Amino acid sequence: MLSIPRLDPAGVLPVLKEACQTAGRLVASHYGKPVVQWTKADDSPVTEADTASHACITAVLGRHFPGVPVLSEEGEAVPYAVRRDWTQFFLVDPLDGTKGFLRRNGDFCVAIALVQEQRSTAGCIHIPVDDVLYAGGPGLGCEMQAPGAPPEPIRTRKPAPGEGLVVLCSVTRETPKLDAFLQYKHVARRHCRGGAVKFCLLAQGQAHLFPCLYPTYEWDAAAGQAIVEGAGGTVLDLQGNPIRYNKENLINLPFVAQA
Repeated sequence: MLSIPRLDPAGVLPVLKEACQTAGRLVASHYGKPVVQWTKADDSPVTEADTASHACITAVLGRHFPGVPVLSEEGEAVPYAVRRDWTQFFLVDPLDGTKGFLRRNGDFCVAIALVQEQRSTAGCIHIPVDDVLYAGGPGLGCEMQAPGAPPEPIRTRKPAPGEGLVVLCSVTRETPKLDAFLQYKHVARRHCRGGAVKFCLLAQGQAHLFPCLYPTYEWDAAAGQAIVEGAGGTVLDLQGNPIRYNKENLINLPFVAQA
């Protein structure tokens, strides 16, 4: 593979926003309508909206950054023998929360990250039902853009003294592990949402803590990690280490995102 100069995350972010927003609006055009769907080998659902978003994103990224690899949930599997030499690539979840998309509960999004030397350096998430875009990265700050409005800087927010934590949790994964993790914390309430949408709520200060205590794939977390870190928060594994990407096994161990 030809050597490609290291991309500047700040320069890449506008392209991620273009790709993410375009794909998100494409997903929105399928929402609430009958869609062709099938089941993958791991029994998870996939739809024509997933594959259309994947094609849209790879086309935009390929046009702007030819030669930079793309690893997508809906793309072809790339052997580690090939990936291990990648120093930078785009990590894509064309439709995070396909089950939410099919259930029509609004909890789904499009997520794209730039990964360099195993760290997520820029990320973008688009929430199709609201047409809201989040973008940021470590050292880049973070912003949210609502329809018809200019981008607005956002920051994570720690609870005020005595306020108690607003904790983000999955709709289907309120487990004894989470109860045990929160046992000695001052929790005001739990806010259950699906998928990577939780990173966005944390980044804009609507919650304080997102413990993800079950395994996820790398594309589930990379864009959200960049956004949370850009907004002043942290995303660390249970030993306090930053999440690394492009591992031989693409599954992430449990982590905690927090203000």
